[in-house]
Order: sequence, then C-alpha cells, then structure tokens
Amino acid sequence: MTFAGGERFVADGSGDADATLVSHAHGDHYASGSAVVASELTAALLGARRDGAAPTAVDHPAVELFPAGHVAGSRAMRLTDPETGRRYLYTGDCSTRDRLHLDGFEPVDADVLIVETTYGKPEYRFPSTEESVAGVRSWLAATTDRPVLLFGYALGRAQKLQRVLADSPRERVFVTDAVADVSDVIERHRDVSFPGDRYGDDVDLGPGDALVCSGSPRSPWVESLVESTGAVTAGFSGWAVDDSFVYRRGFDEGFVLTDHCDYDELLALVAAVDPEQVYTQHGFADAFATAVTSELGVPAQSLKRNQATLDDF
Repeated sequence: MTFAGGERFVADGSGDADATLVSHAHGDHYASGSAVVASELTAALLGARRDGAAPTAVDHPAVELFPAGHVAGSRAMRLTDPETGRRYLYTGDCSTRDRLHLDGFEPVDADVLIVETTYGKPEYRFPSTEESVAGVRSWLAATTDRPVLLFGYALGRAQKLQRVLADSPRERVFVTDAVADVSDVIERHRDVSFPGDRYGDDVDLGPGDALVCSGSPRSPWVESLVESTGAVTAGFSGWAVDDSFVYRRGFDEGFVLTDHCDYDELLALVAAVDPEQVYTQHGFADAFATAVTSELGVPAQSLKRNQATLDDF
C-alpha cells in the first residue's frame, strides 16, 4: 500500500517498505524485520515462536491499531493518508464474536476495506460459541473413561481449549511444549491463566486425562500415543461444519470452534465499516467479493497471488 506522498507499507508480508505491519503472530502473517507496527504481545509471541529475539513493536503516526479478535495480541489496522485523508482498514485475520478470553473485533469506519475471507461462502455459518463449547464439554464428560487429545493451533485455539478444560470433568490437563511456550507469553502480558502442565516422557496418560496439542493426529508420535493409551482425538475448526472434516484430517471427533468470522459475520463486518471499496483475500476471496457487490452494493474484488499493491490488477 502506498500513500499519495510515496510512503509505502507492507502488511503481513515482506518487501521494501517504510513500515512493516504485522496483524498477529501466526507464521503465515510474518516475514522478517527488527521493528514492526504491531501490538507488544504480537512482537513477544513472534520472538517466542521463532526462538530468537523479538522484533520491536513500534507506533506509526498514520496507523491506528484495533483488537481484531482473532488470537491474543491480534490487531486490525486503519491507515490514514495524511495528504488525501483516505482511510484504509486492513483486518488481517479477525473474528467479531466474543470467545472465552477474547473479545470480538468491533468494526470501525473506513473508505477502503481489505478483509480476509477464509469462510466467505454461505455454507459456512457457525453455531454460537456457547453452543460449541457446550458440545465439547458434553463430549469431555462422556469420554472420561479414556484420555483425550485435543488439537488446535498452538496460538489461538489451543488456549481456548485450555480454558474449556478448566471447567470440565477432566482430572488432569497437559499441554505440549509448543502450546505451553505460547500460553506462557500470553499469561505474562494479559490478566488470564491457562490450565495445563507440560507433557513429557515422564507423564503416563490415563483415563480422565486431556492433552492439548498442535500438529496432525496422523503424526507418528500421536499414532503411537493413541495405540498405547487408547486415547480419543478431536479437532477444532470452522471446517468442522462439514461432516467430512474428521475423515479428511484423521480425527475421531470434530467440533466447530474457530478464530475467524463466518459468512454472515463477514457480511455484517463489511456493512458496519461502510466502505467505498472492498478488497478480499484468503479463502473464498472471489466468491465473497461477488457477494459483497450483489448483496451490499459495494464494489469489491479479490486480491491476487503475487499482487504487490492494491493497484496491481
């Protein structure tokens, strides 16, 4: 994105820029840089997840940060061109619904909206978080005769699963090192705690135990653990709205629990921002751009792979 005066910004990517914006600390949204426009928590998480020095979180006079509701520390960013007054809102990944320890994103006005569209098709309409969590807790209560392995991203769903387990009948909760490293950073920056001891070779999983982990249930160590303990696996994602989710990913159970907006929430987000132009990215970008134009009457088009600026079409 380039302002009228030539100042250039890169959001969640790499390239020559006067300022690098990082919406959150997932690996696919960060390239490199010693200083980034981001929340302090995002900068700290980037350091922890890359086993190196954290980049410095800096401010920029043209950039406002707003909690994006995606994962801890995530931020949407509104850039205002000082010469034209034009306002650009970049959401990164976001969620407008409140979930456990996270508040949802509250949309702000902008002239141009760049929005993620991971679930930008009508078939992706999700139950409320309360309904999803109730289903998870019922399943946890019904399977106390076996250990359970709960899979979610180390940053994001894993912490939510830890919070769900805090009010479940599970006697012991464990987390892998990857999850613990992230949760520890969040606890140091936020007034929140996540239950769970680090899982290691000295732990024998048994009935009533739960292990929160990231990765795939088809990995050799998970398959070995399931075979030796009789554990049940569960995956958590917006994709679980599709019954084929458990078979494609290799889980025993699947639950809808996501850190993104569903289709209706995306449309409501666009309407609340009330932009003159919308650009869509990730997921069903083309389909959602068409929906925005047809249902809301707002000009919209998807960003293309390798597109360098908003003007590159």
